[in-house]
Amino acid sequence: MGILIVLLILVGILFLALGIFVEAVKFLLWLGIALLIIGVIVWLMKYIRRNV
Repeated sequence: MGILIVLLILVGILFLALGIFVEAVKFLLWLGIALLIIGVIVWLMKYIRRNV
């Protein structure tokens, strides 16, 4: 599960960078932001459950 979270965050950052630098693929910017947010939320939930 940890590898999936890291992969999700990395793909989000990659799509975010592509969306910024390539004007033709602006939807990747929004997809990157969404994946990054989902990855951070999943990581936070896992971190909170581990500490409870």
